Amino acid sequence: MNASIHAIEPARIVRTVRGRATSDGAGVRLTRVIGGPELPDLDPFLLLDEFGTDRAEDYIAGFPDHPHRGFETVTYMLDGRIRHRDNHGHEGLLTPGSVQWMTAGRGLVHSEMPEQESGRMRGFQLWINLPARDKMSEPKYQEYAPARLPLAQPTEGVAIKVIAGRVDGIDGPISQPATDPVYLDIALEPGVGWDYLLPEGHNAFLYAYEGAATVGEGKDARALESQELAILGGGNRLALRAGKQPLRAILVAGRPLREPVMRHGPFVMNTRQELMQAFVDYQEGRF
Repeated sequence: MNASIHAIEPARIVRTVRGRATSDGAGVRLTRVIGGPELPDLDPFLLLDEFGTDRAEDYIAGFPDHPHRGFETVTYMLDGRIRHRDNHGHEGLLTPGSVQWMTAGRGLVHSEMPEQESGRMRGFQLWINLPARDKMSEPKYQEYAPARLPLAQPTEGVAIKVIAGRVDGIDGPISQPATDPVYLDIALEPGVGWDYLLPEGHNAFLYAYEGAATVGEGKDARALESQELAILGGGNRLALRAGKQPLRAILVAGRPLREPVMRHGPFVMNTRQELMQAFVDYQEGRF
């Protein structure tokens, strides 16, 4: 839900971060924006990777079988095709414009492998923490093809794909009461502005993946360059304006959990003992 009208204050850029080139899986090249030294996390968000390349050798090896426990992964595809499989029998194909919101819960082992040998592969993977009460829940998926992700067009030159949250009375299909997330893919024509009310108390970031923007108004207005992430703060009314080129950006927000985080690789728990148990359970085949 959008924030209450009784507490409207302008949002501003608190800090900007650029991602670092890295590789993961079996050598997939990507840019890590959250989860690196500059921004280890932003409660409840643990990791944000952007991948985008025309070179098959950068992605073809994919992500063979690997485990997860204690958090959620959100894969949003812009271009290309990835096949998901897990040891619980779930299988799905992510095509351009589709999203998979996977709640790993107590644990699963899955693979993410490109289902193409050439062409563009582009998208994002976001990791979102789960509260302690949900870390050992049954794994589940919320998976949606492009046609099932609604598009809001609040004014001319503005198009918002609503994955989670609400825009102009249009609700995204993803539901997660623990963090009440917002996940929007924003497209603005050059010079066009758009305002949005963020949920009160949420942590939020904006990542421009095509074009540049101005965030905020008056003396607090700051530029956001392409491939730059802005941590938002100071208020809940986001004023966004595209620069001289069309803007594409993702806006993500979530209720912070404010719980201890003990993480190593694909396991995110609350205590060291729980983390060690996750390794034992995986090694003994209890996922």
